[in-house]
Amino acid sequence: MDRRAKVLAGALGNCVHVAGVSGFLALAEEAGYDALFLGPAIPPARFAEAVAEHDPEIVGISYRLTPEVLPGLLTELHAELEARGLMQGRRFVFGGTPPTASVALETGWIERAFTGFETTEEVIAFLKGEQAGEAEEQYASTQVERLRAKAPYPLLRHHFGLPSVEETVEGVRQIALSKMVDVISLAPDQNAQESFFRPEEMDPALDGAGGVAVRTREDLERIYAASRCGNYPLLRIYSGTRDLVRWAELAYETIQNAWGAIPLCWYSELDGRSKRSTAEAIAENREAMRWYAERGLPVEVNEAHHWSLREAHDAVAVAMAYLAAYNARSVGVRHYIAQYMFNTPAGTYAAMDLAKMLAKIELIESLHTEQFTTYRQVRAGLLHFAPDLDVAKGQLAASTLVALAVRPHIIHVVGFTEGDHAARADEVIESCKIVRGVLKNGLFGLPDMTADPQVQARKEELVDDAWRIVEGIRLLGNGCSDPLTDPRTLALAVRSGVVDAPQLRGNPAAAGITTTRTIAGAVRAVDPQTHRVLTEAERLQRLLPA
Repeated sequence: MDRRAKVLAGALGNCVHVAGVSGFLALAEEAGYDALFLGPAIPPARFAEAVAEHDPEIVGISYRLTPEVLPGLLTELHAELEARGLMQGRRFVFGGTPPTASVALETGWIERAFTGFETTEEVIAFLKGEQAGEAEEQYASTQVERLRAKAPYPLLRHHFGLPSVEETVEGVRQIALSKMVDVISLAPDQNAQESFFRPEEMDPALDGAGGVAVRTREDLERIYAASRCGNYPLLRIYSGTRDLVRWAELAYETIQNAWGAIPLCWYSELDGRSKRSTAEAIAENREAMRWYAERGLPVEVNEAHHWSLREAHDAVAVAMAYLAAYNARSVGVRHYIAQYMFNTPAGTYAAMDLAKMLAKIELIESLHTEQFTTYRQVRAGLLHFAPDLDVAKGQLAASTLVALAVRPHIIHVVGFTEGDHAARADEVIESCKIVRGVLKNGLFGLPDMTADPQVQARKEELVDDAWRIVEGIRLLGNGCSDPLTDPRTLALAVRSGVVDAPQLRGNPAAAGITTTRTIAGAVRAVDPQTHRVLTEAERLQRLLPA
């Protein structure tokens, strides 16, 4: 059997700084190399001896001290390597400060110098023997391909849309040129989401509310054209709150929509974002999922966090996460993006958050087959960001670090400005830089927070409770071939309170009878009179026929 390629690296001479070396080797190891760490302060002769002993394909040399000393060290190292016949058949890379990197490149035999300003894509491209250039063909054009190309690092996605098309076009260009964002999620305003295909219904006074006021196919084409530079980010857009299939067709034809993001129950009478009944919305949303599935495109079903945002207890969020994936699979979706929103609702503790996400993961990934696979997408909660932007930056970093525990494939970066205003292009870039900093320090080697006994106990409790809710829905659909995909049954589950949230009180399409409390960081159903915590068996017993 052929051996795995090797990367050997260490700090040269009297340099003892090896954090960069360690990070580079960790990335190399995750990319499939055998990584060999020499350590700090390696004399040139010993460095050469190590190259001779291990015969690596890539040699990493680090030096972060006075640049004036470096030419002599590199000259000595080169002589030692030449004397042993070690210069041929391998690649030499350097890591250091910008001044020492300049010295290293002047040698002529060091192929590449890294200073910490490089994108992850550039480092990965080097390790794979590629050149990460500016040409569009250098960047994968689909979500699945880009995930594979960037692994083990997650893709970074950020929401963006300023009120005017002109501002958005320029902002998208700026974001693309920064190379900080892999996926730009366009946010059209509510007028466009509900009435793009019915412009006569729009209220001009609401133009630009909630996003960019796209009004024509050409608006979307201009935005897409602006993104064709830098790292050529993928683009995606909201599904619309009605006419979802027409929106899907338009988005795919204009911006090559990377994946469809569609709710199950929402954008309906439940949230007032369209006039569709719950059952009508579910039926149309499923057809939109099917449209993407028939074209082999990934689908994300934004469902569970809508319940948590309305203070539903955690078991409901877990059950609805499962039902969202279940419905996607039922219409033929092969690549499913499962979104896990942390910090929601406000007051959730990190341990309880992790437990909730692990329960969702267990249920969702129980659906895996050869024809159905899922990708984990994490994000910070919308409502937990402070209006103080410095505080919010810390919250973004902390939320990201916790979310890394579930090993995400995609990080949906929420701008740190969320508590105050919609992020401008420079703030999108800054938010992604914060997350990239967390990734540098936290992607590899963190203790396993998911193994905490408290986390595991709560996860098991939520898994059991969520299955009770799913079975309760099955009972409501007596006579249906599959109650879990039947729009009328699912609408009945909401109307009867089997699936419920306190903030739906007064909504004619929902029960709104559940009372919840956040207790020790977990959102639980409680008796409305006594505030005693209800088990899920007790809660459902009050709603379902014996």
